[in-house]
Amino acid sequence: MIEVKNVTKKYGDFYAVRNINFEVKDGEIVGFLGRNGAGKTTTMNMITGFIEATEGEIIVDGYNVDIKPKKVKKEIGYMPEGTPLYPELTVKEFVTYMAELKLVPRKERKKAVEEAIKSTGLEVVQNNLTRNLSRGYKQRVSMAGAIVGNPKILILDEPTVGLDPTQVVEIRELIKSFRKDHTVLISSHILSEISQICEKVIIIDKGEIVAVDTTKHLEKNTSDNTVLNVIVDDIGNKFESLKEEIAEIQEIKLIKENAEDKTKEYEVKTSSSEDIRKQIFSCCAKNEITILEMKKQEASLEDAFIKLVEDRPEYTQKEIKKMQYEKELEELREEEKIKKQERDDKKQAKKEEKARKKAEKEAKKDKGGEE
Repeated sequence: MIEVKNVTKKYGDFYAVRNINFEVKDGEIVGFLGRNGAGKTTTMNMITGFIEATEGEIIVDGYNVDIKPKKVKKEIGYMPEGTPLYPELTVKEFVTYMAELKLVPRKERKKAVEEAIKSTGLEVVQNNLTRNLSRGYKQRVSMAGAIVGNPKILILDEPTVGLDPTQVVEIRELIKSFRKDHTVLISSHILSEISQICEKVIIIDKGEIVAVDTTKHLEKNTSDNTVLNVIVDDIGNKFESLKEEIAEIQEIKLIKENAEDKTKEYEVKTSSSEDIRKQIFSCCAKNEITILEMKKQEASLEDAFIKLVEDRPEYTQKEIKKMQYEKELEELREEEKIKKQERDDKKQAKKEEKARKKAEKEAKKDKGGEE
């Protein structure tokens, strides 16, 4: 549905994004993650056709954004960050205006507006001025403007930012409901929201794509160790000595001690992903330590994100230009290699054709001699 191929965007000598590649398939809800200035908004603006890529191509629903911009824009509903609304318009007037901008046919416009208002739960405020709405309702109005006309693709930039917990849940459920009719690309800083809404994420950092994967796979594969939370009744204060008995234990850290019953909660970090709970149970029994609770900490999308981006090198513009030059040089070499192969193939074809004609000529000559 969305294909981003070798896309680069430059502003003078500055690379906003550099040689990025990813794909969003039909019916997917995909999270687009990155720190401030990572290139998320630039990429989304290129997908929507608002700005042009310096290099590469973007295909949306089979159409090249640069070649068929009107076709592409018709298929996309865009909700920008910050809910930019017209305060002097009512909700219904704003959604109608958005339908007009999207060239929804006049005979279909009224129904399209009604459907967008209904699907975003705005019926009770549709005649209110947008300036008088709560932040949550303003987010819904912006979303209604994106979905009016039933575009195949929705691009949502920070759809839950600034909302209270109740409004976040409402918007989250609303986005989930789009799955059956739309392909959705969501940009967000709230990684816990992304993990609950999206099955797949794209992580961009410093203008480069660093991961395209499912949330579960990222969470699982970016964790090098296992962390256990253990609550014990340990009168003899022997629990911390388990580190000497179990080789896989990397660290035992006291989290808190209950003043009433003297129970203690520890965080146990292991050096491997193997489950050592049986070993801990066995050692605790031997040392007369009673385990009241033990549970494994689940790796989060936040953990995976931090691990992927925290130690990435900060390239200077000179280094980036050098890498770009080397990339272009390699492309020229590959192009020359292909051309050389084509020339060699033509020579070989001519050689074979010449040999074939010679063989035919000799065959005719031999046949004439026999007669």
